[in-house]
Amino acid sequence: MTKDHGPSIKDDETYEALLEQGASKEKAARIANAQASPDQHPGEKGGAAPPYEEWTKDDLYARAQELDVDGRSGMTKDALIAALRDR
Repeated sequence: MTKDHGPSIKDDETYEALLEQGASKEKAARIANAQASPDQHPGEKGGAAPPYEEWTKDDLYARAQELDVDGRSGMTKDALIAALRDR
């Protein structure tokens, strides 16, 4: 039986399944809430943005700052890409 995780989690079943697969609480909540929203389609291919490898380090840093990635100031371009993909 699925546990009720409160109003901040829109799809408790998906949230629990993602946690069991090893996703962090934050990532599981983002995916579960996106799947519960009729306006979002998380299973579809991404948008028109170029892959991170084509971004400048400054752009990657700015995106990491938006997402509050810890330790971003000392990261190389490759480390920033990995951290952003882990988010």
